[in-house]
Amino acid sequence: MKGWDKALLSEIEAIPGPGALQWTPVRRHFDIAAFGINAYTAADPGQDLVERHTENVRRHEEAYVVVAGRATFTLDGEDTDAPAGTVIFVREPSVERSAVANEPGTTVVAIGAKPDAPYAPGPWEPIYVARALASVGDDEAAIAELQHGLELHPDHPRLLYRLASLEALAGKRDDALVHLARAVEQSAELRGQAHTEPTFDSIRDDPRFPRAT
Repeated sequence: MKGWDKALLSEIEAIPGPGALQWTPVRRHFDIAAFGINAYTAADPGQDLVERHTENVRRHEEAYVVVAGRATFTLDGEDTDAPAGTVIFVREPSVERSAVANEPGTTVVAIGAKPDAPYAPGPWEPIYVARALASVGDDEAAIAELQHGLELHPDHPRLLYRLASLEALAGKRDDALVHLARAVEQSAELRGQAHTEPTFDSIRDDPRFPRAT
């Protein structure tokens, strides 16, 4: 087996991200273990390319490369224009960052890792993949994806919550209640959300369902 590989971004199957975002899972495609690398494409101007976030939890340094179109990045409230060919490096994890497309088909490649520490894929990856699998009716594969995510991030509340919601839809009542209880123990936001989430309608009458407060 040769020690290298290649692919066009267009050859890597894209997965729907939040909103209208299209996620191209480069890291997963090549099974890269040393750093995170993914591409994000917006079909229309004004759509998100990078969600507003910091890296305070994972402490990653990140670089963003605009490979097509034109974007506007907002970094700690400061807007900066980023035409194709621009590289933006965010060294400080606390910087709040986001980006929107200015042209149709704008694509940004994001690269990140924590300096001097082993890399592990973020919990958002299995959540995105599971959402895409569930949207085409493959609930069992979606559940397996989230279970794998929990192997890397034990007791992560949003992984547990998404797993519980899929298990409830799949009729796995006991598993759903156990995982939901573990999720809401860590997050008051998720506890409140569970009481309006339609996916939990089938188990909300169970006395083990978490109370609102």
